[in-house]
Amino acid sequence: METINWHEFEKVELRAGTILEVADFPQARKPAYKVKVDFGPLGIKWTSAQITKHYTKEQLPGRQIIGVINFPEKQIANFMSQFLLTGFADENGDIILASIEQPVPNGSKLI
Repeated sequence: METINWHEFEKVELRAGTILEVADFPQARKPAYKVKVDFGPLGIKWTSAQITKHYTKEQLPGRQIIGVINFPEKQIANFMSQFLLTGFADENGDIILASIEQPVPNGSKLI
């Protein structure tokens, strides 16, 4: 594992946001949803997330998540992903979302 210094870590914009909307993404190669998230003063952004194994579309709206919002946009099929939704792989490689223990303002930076 490569080590980084504090200045390098500070460059990663890990921000809190609230899921507003979740849609199917049939064009994705692997099962995924399109997820719309409110990052408060940083705006509303969309991403593609391979989280279909542990979450239904109905479970996700209103949930606060942690996203990396300073990666460049990435095209996935016919869709532009604007941030990375963070999570951990379980024993099968399926993603479980990183979570926020108590509500924080949308746009808050992880420190």
